Amino acid sequence: MSDNTPEPPKPGSPEEITRKLEDFIKTSLGGQVVFTRLDSQGNRDEPESEATAPEPLTDNSSVFDFRLKPAEIKAYLDRFVIRQDEAKKVLSTAVCDHYNHARMLREMEKNGGKLPEFSKQNVLITGPTGVGKTYLVKHIADLIGVPFVKADATKFSETGYVGGDVDDLVRDLVAKAGGDLQLAEHGIIYLDEVDKLATHGERGGRDVSGRGVQTALLKLMEETEVPLHAPNDIRMQMQMMMDSRRGGRHGKEIINTRNILFIVSGAFSGIEKIIEKRVARSSIGFGAALTEKPTAGTLLRQSRTQDFIDYGFEAEFIGRLPVRVVCDPLKADDLFQIMKNSEGSLIRQFEREFSAYGVRTGFEDDALHAIAARAEEENTGARGLVTAWEQVLRDFKFELPSLGLPELLINAALVNDPAAVLAQCREEAKLFHADVRAGEVQAFADAFKRLHSLDLHFTTDSVRAIIERVEREGSTVEAICARLFKDYPFGLQLVSRNSGTTVFTIERAAVDDADKHLSELVARSYREAHSGGTASA
Repeated sequence: MSDNTPEPPKPGSPEEITRKLEDFIKTSLGGQVVFTRLDSQGNRDEPESEATAPEPLTDNSSVFDFRLKPAEIKAYLDRFVIRQDEAKKVLSTAVCDHYNHARMLREMEKNGGKLPEFSKQNVLITGPTGVGKTYLVKHIADLIGVPFVKADATKFSETGYVGGDVDDLVRDLVAKAGGDLQLAEHGIIYLDEVDKLATHGERGGRDVSGRGVQTALLKLMEETEVPLHAPNDIRMQMQMMMDSRRGGRHGKEIINTRNILFIVSGAFSGIEKIIEKRVARSSIGFGAALTEKPTAGTLLRQSRTQDFIDYGFEAEFIGRLPVRVVCDPLKADDLFQIMKNSEGSLIRQFEREFSAYGVRTGFEDDALHAIAARAEEENTGARGLVTAWEQVLRDFKFELPSLGLPELLINAALVNDPAAVLAQCREEAKLFHADVRAGEVQAFADAFKRLHSLDLHFTTDSVRAIIERVEREGSTVEAICARLFKDYPFGLQLVSRNSGTTVFTIERAAVDDADKHLSELVARSYREAHSGGTASA
């Protein structure tokens, strides 16, 4: 060979080879992959990565030393979910039974005792959309401190077919648990829209979205072992191959589903007809009493296993869901209570959104009632609130950040005629920008709120009225407001105690005769409190 022949390129270092493999797989297959390396002693050398593993949700001891009582769980759920008392009680009891049993099993395993037989109390929730099914399960998981995975049944297929693999639900628990396998094995899997898995009639060909998925879920809901890594995951296969060549993998490679609680839900539209037909057959005869047609909720509470089988479920599948509960549809008053009293109220979200632009918002009860009535007509439960509010507030969200107004009062007038109120806001903004005294009125309202925790919302007309008095009397805004509203801290506190209202609109009439306006507010609040109504300013 000639001396000029170039030498073959030297192989790169293990770090360089690994980096090139990672880049190649990310480019070719997408996603994120990281190879682990073994040092000379066979220990794992974890590479630096920007995407660090999430921290475990909680200390394992809180799960394995479960001591909650059903009433305690229900009381916690009452803070977030309005109504659905039956569902709360059933879920609370089922969860306590499940995790108490898991705790006792762990104690017996430690002491070498014989493990008792136990039938898992997986739960089936029926009810229309938007009534709080997902919210209930999520907050139970948060309270207990276990990982929670939610998925729609429609996205899965039987293992081996095109679509999601149901085993991925279990693997997702591991990710939610930050890689803690013991914690993942005590998680909650929530499968929504399970009614879409029902197979109506015999169909030719492979059933990849119904019966096949039901069959695939059977073992998961009972007890089986799921590989930590999917066999058809090419990236993970590459990872395992690299590990095998360097000395094999270490640690547990399977997840046991014995202590994983499965909760499924769906609207089950049409099953009430099956139930009604069965109930009607049993009541036919000369002695049968004439009764009113039962509601869908009443019929669902009379459901039996055979009704679900007739609906299109396998007997083995529905049999693994022994705990069944019905969620009721929400009425307008329920939707009002959700906005008014739920800790997760949509109103808090709107307050944060406007606050990001420096705009304080106040929501009056008459606005909440009006929106609740509209949302009920949407027939989508609490989700209808988002639709109703979006239609009302869309233009305010767009324009108000640029107007420079410090506050927005959301009342029935705004809900019923948002265009008129927005036009008024534009006029009010012109006034605030044109006259510094308007800003002084707002400064008085801000100080009043800091001192007394009560909001005074001055309308454009009332601000003009105060400015007119300033010019007429040769005084200052601060002095006139202090004189006009000297009794308002005490009087409005009375109104607030009677009605719960903390936002008060100050109209021109209040500036013209502040004492009369306050007296009428106090008197009305006492009347409505005595009659069970709600006072509004």
